[in-house]
Amino acid sequence: MEIKKVVVAGGGVLGSQIAFQSAYCGFDVTIWLRSESSITRTQPKLDQLKVDYLKTIEDMAAGKMWAAGIADHDNFNKEECIEKVEKAYSSIKLVTSLADAVKDADLVIESMAEITKQKIAFYKMMAPLLEEKTIVVTNSSTLLPSTFAKYTGRPAKYLSLHFANHIWIGNTAEVMAHDGTDKKYFDIIMEFANSIRMIALPVLKEKNGYLLNSLLVPFLLSGLDLLVNGVSDAKSIDTAWKNATSSPRGPFEIFDVVGVVTAKNIVEQYQKVPGLLSPVLKKMMMPYNFKGQLAYLNKMIEEGKLGISSGEGFYKYK
Repeated sequence: MEIKKVVVAGGGVLGSQIAFQSAYCGFDVTIWLRSESSITRTQPKLDQLKVDYLKTIEDMAAGKMWAAGIADHDNFNKEECIEKVEKAYSSIKLVTSLADAVKDADLVIESMAEITKQKIAFYKMMAPLLEEKTIVVTNSSTLLPSTFAKYTGRPAKYLSLHFANHIWIGNTAEVMAHDGTDKKYFDIIMEFANSIRMIALPVLKEKNGYLLNSLLVPFLLSGLDLLVNGVSDAKSIDTAWKNATSSPRGPFEIFDVVGVVTAKNIVEQYQKVPGLLSPVLKKMMMPYNFKGQLAYLNKMIEEGKLGISSGEGFYKYK
């Protein structure tokens, strides 16, 4: 099966990135949004992605960095990459009619909020509109595909495809099936992920948090617990991690990138989602002050300290 038309359901941070990267790699891309107001919130994200991609290409040409989601070292052509960005930006369609969006779709990528009831309602609404050929994947970062498979109307053609933030730079895609997924469609999605310049990573067993977040969540929660309990300050904790491990960001710099609201959701999900952490890690983290973590993050949110997007989170930004 050849994938040509890709529909992304949801225009949030990752949804807009998935759409832009797919369009950059030559796919026919539509973003489905619930309302006109959702379009007004999504379009600026696409505007900014165009700027970010062009800036990345300039930095690559100057030898300042490399983004494997943009081009390989041995065939990088600045002008061709810029042309692909312009074409991607102008070709992405934003629509509010779900029936129109999924008509003739080869692949639907659901990238909506991590709220189980909302995802189920969406799948129930979409299922009768899909053509037989359409494969459906979820970009969920914590929830399992088996939770939703029966609501899609095509469990054999349903699985997970999870991306990291800034996907043109951190170009990984985790592909995870459930017990009812046909291996044929797992292989198709692995191939699709590679075709949009991702490194496709097979997740061979259902696991909340997949690969990346199973590693990342304990790290972030550990840093937050040190701060909330007054062990040290955010900058010192970040410095300890970065200097000792040669990592580019510490936990609080990561929180500011993904947003403080997301940080709050992570703390809440850890307590609500079974299997997000292994039994060993969960036992190790039992003494953590989760109540204090939520109170700390809620206070930041009330004060408008949402991260880079608002100009201030754990750090201040110009």
